[in-house]
Amino acid sequence: QVQLVESGGGLVQAGGSLRLSCAASGSIVSVNTMGWYRQAAGKERELVAAFTSGGRTNYADSVKGRFTISRDNAKNTVYLQMNSLKPEDTAVYYCNADVRRWGDVRYYGYWGQGTQVTVSS
Repeated sequence: QVQLVESGGGLVQAGGSLRLSCAASGSIVSVNTMGWYRQAAGKERELVAAFTSGGRTNYADSVKGRFTISRDNAKNTVYLQMNSLKPEDTAVYYCNADVRRWGDVRYYGYWGQGTQVTVSS
């Protein structure tokens, strides 16, 4: 079994910063893509930032210049540094990773349980 455990969410004032972490654990052989998505109340889940299989980064236009994604491959952990937060960044943030487990021949996608980020005006 694979688990993605997120941490770092919370309540912050507009203009503030938060750092999210997501660690993948379990019977993991390798982790391919990792990224962050978010879902605001009444809206669909959307990409925030992610590493592609080629190691590039993709960002939503709304967060470019404010958010930075990074990862520690040795720890199977991905981070999201969020600066200059705005009320419209309020959402549940989910971690996603493509993981190959022992015995698997391909990668499967997994989701974390989500962490709430609330930005007050």
